[in-house]
Amino acid sequence: MDVLGIDACGKQGWVGILLTDGAYAGSLVAVSLDELIERAGTVRAIAVDMPLGLVEQGRRAADLAARALLGTRRSSVFLIAPRPAWQEPDYLAAASRCQELTGSGLSRQAWALAPKLLEARACWLADERIHEVHPELSFRAMAGRVPPAYPKKTWRGQNLRRALLAEAGVVLPDELGEADRIAVDDVLDAAAAAWSAYRIALGTAERVPTAPEPDAEGRLVEIRY
Repeated sequence: MDVLGIDACGKQGWVGILLTDGAYAGSLVAVSLDELIERAGTVRAIAVDMPLGLVEQGRRAADLAARALLGTRRSSVFLIAPRPAWQEPDYLAAASRCQELTGSGLSRQAWALAPKLLEARACWLADERIHEVHPELSFRAMAGRVPPAYPKKTWRGQNLRRALLAEAGVVLPDELGEADRIAVDDVLDAAAAAWSAYRIALGTAERVPTAPEPDAEGRLVEIRY
């Protein structure tokens, strides 16, 4: 059984890690998410590290629940603005709309997600194989419900995450092929997403929140892991 985990990787676009029966099977890099998914072929499940489901007002319960689980790593989960804010033409308009709908503003770091978020959301709405994940929740699950002790951009943090993946059966080789040119933390996040995709395909994945909200388009606003 083949699955795909995906993370955004800046100007390079998107990086994907393929698993076959839970084991590393290759990497893919593409500028567009559509292209990467097409190149992956007939995978059973696709997990993307990007907010996908959006609420109409207030904060997503999924983000609040994920933050509560992650403790010291809670800042890795952005509070995602409601759907109307992402339809605004620029940051100032989006921040104002977010303030109106949530009672709090929108960070420039969160707004920087807009192009990738909207691209991924369009794919999600068109393909039921796609699920939202958050790698830090995946690593927490691998570690027995203990959040990673070190940030993902640090030496110790990256070694810890690679070791957790290996213990979970996802052994990343020293030579990754296409993903060799991608930042280490993005590769690790894509691999963690793939681990969660395999759990989704097996029917063993967990979710936050336990009772997801509906997206305006009818799908559930949830993070799987």
